[in-house]
Amino acid sequence: MPDVRPDPRGPVDPAINSAGREGLTGTAPASLYAPGLEREQITIAPDFTAADAQPAWRQDFPIDWPQDLYVERRDFMKFLVLTSAAFTVGQLSIAVQNWYRKRNGQPAMQRIASVDDLAVGGAVVFTYPDEHEPCLLVRLTASEFVAFSQKCTHLSCAVIPRPAEGSFYCPCHEGRFDLRTGAPTAGPPRRPLTRVVLDVRGRDIYAVGIEERT
Repeated sequence: MPDVRPDPRGPVDPAINSAGREGLTGTAPASLYAPGLEREQITIAPDFTAADAQPAWRQDFPIDWPQDLYVERRDFMKFLVLTSAAFTVGQLSIAVQNWYRKRNGQPAMQRIASVDDLAVGGAVVFTYPDEHEPCLLVRLTASEFVAFSQKCTHLSCAVIPRPAEGSFYCPCHEGRFDLRTGAPTAGPPRRPLTRVVLDVRGRDIYAVGIEERT
């Protein structure tokens, strides 16, 4: 005997005087609440025509529109969850490392800038390890960054980066330091600039320590 149950995807008739529903007072036949199809089982062809009108090759390539969109949304949510989890783990890792550094008397890690914030030859001023110590971050090449204290080792004047000359210039007494190493190259300074140790994580640049040199 053929299955005569109504299509669960069909429209619901709200009238109470339709054939087979005479005399009902707001109730509906039990068959109206027959189990529906799962979302993944609903199939609609890209051209929205009936299944019996589809070409034979559709049987071999049954991917349809609702399933395709459903997979995209599901994958997007997975991407958001995984990205959020990775960000959270990264922040917790930095917090744990900073706690360990403070416990051992080392300066805490500090984010300086994003790689995308600096063009080659560009510079960013920041303070590290505290707000009283101005420093300079310079991008030497697409993948090389250096950072030094901005205080000249002669009389603590603020040095200026001159990437075209490959040097840091001190305007107070015509002092110069090598842009890549911070070593003095001209003028009265005899000690190199204090170097800031860097760590590039993903697209972010962090200061992770101070290197005093003589």
